[in-house]
Amino acid sequence: MKKLLEVNNLSISFHTYGGEVQAVRDVNFDLHEGETLAIVGESGSGKSVTVQSIMRLLSMPPGEFKSGSILMNGEDIVHKTEKEMENIRGQEMGMIFQDPMTSLNPTMKVGRQITEGLIKHQNMSKEEAKERGLELLRLVGIPNPERRINQYPHEYSGGMRQRAVIAIALSCDPKILIADEPTTALDVTIQAQILELLRDIQSKRKTGIVLITHDLGVVANAADRVAVMYGGKIVETGTVDEIFYQPKHPYTWGLLGSMPKVDDAKGDLQSIPGSPPDLKDPPKGCPFAARCPHAMKVCDQHMPDYIESSSTQKTACWLLDERAPKVAPPENIFAGGDK
Repeated sequence: MKKLLEVNNLSISFHTYGGEVQAVRDVNFDLHEGETLAIVGESGSGKSVTVQSIMRLLSMPPGEFKSGSILMNGEDIVHKTEKEMENIRGQEMGMIFQDPMTSLNPTMKVGRQITEGLIKHQNMSKEEAKERGLELLRLVGIPNPERRINQYPHEYSGGMRQRAVIAIALSCDPKILIADEPTTALDVTIQAQILELLRDIQSKRKTGIVLITHDLGVVANAADRVAVMYGGKIVETGTVDEIFYQPKHPYTWGLLGSMPKVDDAKGDLQSIPGSPPDLKDPPKGCPFAARCPHAMKVCDQHMPDYIESSSTQKTACWLLDERAPKVAPPENIFAGGDK
């Protein structure tokens, strides 16, 4: 498969009155044509900052690219001008934001918000753009598009607003689609419809999707590969089956153990004790060491290298070192049946 996106050694900081916040630290991943890569982790782990940096949506300052590259079709976009990025956003990359009510302009009709990108990037006339807008509304499953295209966002339901945001993101047929928690504000029925819509669009257009979420149920249903992020770093990557059935990192174990179990009669919810690290003063070693029940002295002092368990799975954890004691993942993370 063709590689659409490659992020290498990406580090991003924010300069605040309280000091430098190292939000993303030495992050690496790639995305291939027709693939869905899910980036998961707790709030504050650096997921949204990572994808917003790819779209170059971060304010600089207070943000700063400390190091690394973002290659799109082999070309580094980190140092492109804002005008150059305007031509890339929409045409090459589209983004679905978490809350459609804040990403849609409440004073503009939905049709105008869909067509403005077509007029700007595709040099369409207003009539051509409107016809394309109607096609997109049909594509994303909005009924009676001839009427809906002339309505305002407040006249749409929550699910329809999210579909409209997807239509805007798809308007110029981008090869890369970034979805930042696209189903968080939706009920489970609409959530399933949105995920099915993204899968259908991806199969037709071979779109590469980067999916940001903390919902492992969504990951199980939508992703091909998973990157687990914590403390501004990616601590484990693998196929969705490897992450769910053969996880290697204790943080991944903790995330899986926090999922509700359908066969738990008590209905107890598990959590990971402790709090994420302060990224104004990040740990020298593994960012999860302070919360890890299996942490060793070396974990506090040195960040482990990635160790490959297969051609598709790699983990940054000292427990995988041949000199470390053998620790098995807890049984409860596999309870609950199929993914």
